[in-house]
Amino acid sequence: MNQLTHRAQAHPAKWLGAVILLMTLIFGGTGAYAATPAPSDISSDFSVSGAIKQGSANPVEGAVITVVGEGFEGSATTNARGKWEVAVPAKGTYTVTLDLASLPEGAKLKADFSNVREVTIDKVNGVVALFPLETKPGTEPVNPPPTTNVLLSRIFAGLNFGILLAMAAIGLSLIYGTTGLSNFAHGEMVTIGALSLFTFNKVLGLDLILSALIATAVVTAFGYTQDAVLWRPLRKRRLGITQMMIVSIGLSILIRYFLQLVYGGDTKVLSQGDTWNVFGVLMPALNVITAGIALLALLGFGWFLTRTRIGKATRAVSDNPSLAASTGIDVEQIIRIVWVVASALTGLSGVFIGLYFQASWDTGFSILLLLFAAVTLGGLGTAFGAAVGALIVGMFVELSTLVIPPDLKFAGALIVLILVLLFRPQGVLGRKQRIG
Repeated sequence: MNQLTHRAQAHPAKWLGAVILLMTLIFGGTGAYAATPAPSDISSDFSVSGAIKQGSANPVEGAVITVVGEGFEGSATTNARGKWEVAVPAKGTYTVTLDLASLPEGAKLKADFSNVREVTIDKVNGVVALFPLETKPGTEPVNPPPTTNVLLSRIFAGLNFGILLAMAAIGLSLIYGTTGLSNFAHGEMVTIGALSLFTFNKVLGLDLILSALIATAVVTAFGYTQDAVLWRPLRKRRLGITQMMIVSIGLSILIRYFLQLVYGGDTKVLSQGDTWNVFGVLMPALNVITAGIALLALLGFGWFLTRTRIGKATRAVSDNPSLAASTGIDVEQIIRIVWVVASALTGLSGVFIGLYFQASWDTGFSILLLLFAAVTLGGLGTAFGAAVGALIVGMFVELSTLVIPPDLKFAGALIVLILVLLFRPQGVLGRKQRIG
């Protein structure tokens, strides 16, 4: 046993590689079995749904819809709100038919619309099949509804997205400021938050708020364990920052594809709730609520960082770890606290981003570059700078869709990053002595 321990200490890189290979074999095997379709598979719940109305205020009750395809046939009847849903066994193409004889007297489809539609379930678990009916005479207002202000809508969306990005960016910035680590596995912590919410809320059927709290706790525990098992031992061995960054890239790939094997490659639908009219802009109520909670969380974190002893010690370690240690601050203890706080913020961000974008195995990876852009734009190692950078990135991402295709909006944010750093290399709130 002593010889084994001695060999592990003498060749840490070889042993670390062996551990990562073993984790890959274990997790890869487990994930492969989890991805096999089974009655309890969390990615096997598929449905075709829709709503039938004669105008916005007249739902049709009792209409019959039939769904056929992939060796399956099922039907549903619209409820008092005009909604219907048919659960189907698998992905594929289905033929959806509306029984015209089941419609109330006088109800008919709009011109150029058929009562038979084909839908395909591919990347998402559920699809919507719509059968628009002619408006019931005398039930709709004479004046058309007011049009949504597109610019104001994009501004609200940018603020919302920026606030959600800020929590994850602050977590990334805290870890970088206290340890010097650029953690490429940070995006997977966002993903775990989103998929944990899906697991507890949609699979286990728990309340949304309770599911969000448990998902945040899961990510917090994962962050603490990640530091205790991996990063703290590597710090004690004085492994270089570049080597640790490479390890984080490997960890990111391992976690990301393990999640894909377990949850599958499709998108998990999490959105729910009503739509609110905010200053003339129609927005999902859930987005407004999550943005408000996220803003309160950011304000609470700001108070923690500026008003508490631990927060002040965190800032001291972030500025100069050696000088902070010489004043009696336990640097390792502060780093452990930072990992817990950063993971909690990132987990909450993952929950809200999952509700905002829906959840998938690469949710965090898809915004990882934006998180690094926010941290760099605000100033490396500064938590408040990361928040400001995230708001700038979020605003530009959403506003850019007014002039460029939506598929290019993330790339546009990186162009802003480059332009800002050309004129202010230290970032918006960074100090010049941080560079070089």
